[in-house]
Amino acid sequence: MPKNSNQKLKLPYLMKIMLEKTDEYHGLTMQQILQELALYDIKAERKSIYMDFEDMSRLGVEVVCDRQGRDHLYHVTGRQFELPELKLLIDAVQSSKFITEKKSRQLIDKVKSLASENEANELSRQVYVHGRIKTMNESIYYNVDDIHNAINNDQKIRFKYYKWSINKRLVARHGGDYFYVSPWALTWDDENYYMIAFDDLSREIKHYRVDKMDKIDILDEKREGRTLFRNFDMAAYAKMNFGMFGGEIKKVTIEFPDEMCGVFIDRFGKDISFRKAGSGRSLVAVNVAISNQFFGWILSLGPDVKIVKPDDVIKQIGKAARRFAANYS
Repeated sequence: MPKNSNQKLKLPYLMKIMLEKTDEYHGLTMQQILQELALYDIKAERKSIYMDFEDMSRLGVEVVCDRQGRDHLYHVTGRQFELPELKLLIDAVQSSKFITEKKSRQLIDKVKSLASENEANELSRQVYVHGRIKTMNESIYYNVDDIHNAINNDQKIRFKYYKWSINKRLVARHGGDYFYVSPWALTWDDENYYMIAFDDLSREIKHYRVDKMDKIDILDEKREGRTLFRNFDMAAYAKMNFGMFGGEIKKVTIEFPDEMCGVFIDRFGKDISFRKAGSGRSLVAVNVAISNQFFGWILSLGPDVKIVKPDDVIKQIGKAARRFAANYS
């Protein structure tokens, strides 16, 4: 009598059943396992299932047996991703502005497939994507992939760069001309994805919002700017450019109350040095890109925080503050 065509797929289907139906807190009896296999038109004996469990173990899927009352329950243990790790991945996806709502849901569904059915239900209860601020650029996945390929293959790229108009439409910068750059890195800052590159036209390091890029072409030209990027510190670059708005880099000394030291550690890292500036006050000297975004950050910390060096930056923030106040006088 010929065997059922699905019979030779017993091991893959058994693995699928155990991964989908069981986890640390949910198991199946042997009878339930045989019934699940029967749904795929597969017949099996208990003894063969035990042998299959051994084969699964060699493939990296460990099945253990727990006794609950009179029942023996079998379940998968030691998954590649634990439930807290999957929750962390989903939180990262759903909170990312640069991933569209549609792509967020697709990614979250794929993450949920790494869990058992019971765990996936638990993950579903914490998914809140609708209504969050998300990019509308559906091609961002492919933008990132193209940039990575160009970096890995040491090639230049060209692309069109866009900005929002008052009519809520994306309008091409530079009259629609292509930007030609040598990409060197990708970084995530201020909830957005940026490409750090050597710009062909200005001959300097610049950054670009990946979700504002379109029509990326990888060019058959070697990258430039290698000398500038040889000792480039990506973390330091992100710290200096507030909200990734560029400006002239200067060393700025800031005075603040001691209890606000955590604000500066959070922004610039634990490697910064503090100096005393009188009773209950300290100084910190940091390199920053001078911009309105930096001034706005300083002013947001309140009147107890002030720039004390250099003089030209003190004058600039004074002018910026007066212009700001003039709007409300």
